[in-house]
Amino acid sequence: MAKGFGSKKTTGWKATASVAMANYIEAGSIVAGAGGLSLWVEYLHLDDIKIGLLGAVSANAFGAAIGALLGGYLCDKYGRKFIYTYDLLIYMLGMLITICSVNFPMLLIGYIITGLAVGAGVPASWTYIAEEAPSDKRAAHTGMAQLAWSLGPVLALLLSVLLAPLGLLGSRIIFAHLLVIAFITWYIRQGLSESSLWKEEKKKQQQTGQVSTSSVKELFSKKVNRRALFLLLGVYLFWNLTAGAMGFFMPYIYETVGGLSASAANLLQSVLWIFTVICTYAVFMKLGDKKSRRAIYAVSAIMAILAWVLLVYAKMTMPVLLVFVLLWGCSAGFGAQAFYGLWASELFPTKYRARAQGIMFFIARIGVGLWTAVMPTVISKLGFAVAGGIMIAFLIVAAFIGIVYAPRTQGKTLQQIERERYGDEAAAEVQASSRAL
Repeated sequence: MAKGFGSKKTTGWKATASVAMANYIEAGSIVAGAGGLSLWVEYLHLDDIKIGLLGAVSANAFGAAIGALLGGYLCDKYGRKFIYTYDLLIYMLGMLITICSVNFPMLLIGYIITGLAVGAGVPASWTYIAEEAPSDKRAAHTGMAQLAWSLGPVLALLLSVLLAPLGLLGSRIIFAHLLVIAFITWYIRQGLSESSLWKEEKKKQQQTGQVSTSSVKELFSKKVNRRALFLLLGVYLFWNLTAGAMGFFMPYIYETVGGLSASAANLLQSVLWIFTVICTYAVFMKLGDKKSRRAIYAVSAIMAILAWVLLVYAKMTMPVLLVFVLLWGCSAGFGAQAFYGLWASELFPTKYRARAQGIMFFIARIGVGLWTAVMPTVISKLGFAVAGGIMIAFLIVAAFIGIVYAPRTQGKTLQQIERERYGDEAAAEVQASSRAL
């Protein structure tokens, strides 16, 4: 490693910000693809099946799902820093292929590689931030990832509006900006230290002779883990079936259903994301460590449902669309994804914290991939009202599960939460597992 890379140190909020950029890159990649989708459709003469396939294998769904599964495993086995050494190099390769695409296979390969890299970085991001954050500021630090996730679409969509006169070249430039951001982020991350909790866990395993090969089995066999999986998948999977479809198809919906121009659709979606940025900072980051998390989640969930009821059952006029982007944009800032990132890091032990997140992210994004693959066909064959009604149902399920089963982890250290959830039973099981080996 170069001397500059080895000597500099990235710590504190700077470290949090550099790790959180995984979310900027993820969301920016999704929305960059969405913002230029109609241009690529025209250029490559894509049909509904190809459009759905792009959405399914991208950073929005299958690609990210597989990447998260691999990334979570590697993150727990080799360390959080291992992911940050390599994931963005792979991402830059995929983005370069996308930028240079002149046919559908090239575009598809670029989307797949990009999706894999994005997925690998996301579980590591939430895990590292939570493990290094002060216990009384964990929501604030975790919220930085949500903030980055919100800023990516804002800039990608605003660039879509500004570069609209350039047509497809503008879309390529937007992807290029993500490549540049990825390189800068990769460089800064070389100064990150390894997670102290991960190092402690590895040292303990070496001293006691423990191994983590049974972590996946333990994840599903222990009742306390199954409860956490029910909560987190119930919240994130069902909310993301709607949000994930929105991330890739919303400008397309504005254009095909609402009759807006491509520039107007992208500008409207950028306004939505601006509200998300504001509410992430003002509500989740400022209040998430101080006020009732259950109440904050409930307000967000209700706002999200109201937003989609309005969009589906009212005429899609500009006033209706403005109210929709206000309600949904604000709710997304302090809702399911922000709490998922926080709770997923709190509710599992260090030895398989990232792997648990990778598995859940995999399941959630596979669900999104299946839904986005058929959603264009559902809209064209059955109408937007049917697709919208399905997405409202998803949001209702996520709202109920999150409100009823929200955990009480506020202000506690990750070690304290682990002791409270696993206690002596976990220690006994570990000893039994070690003897069996």
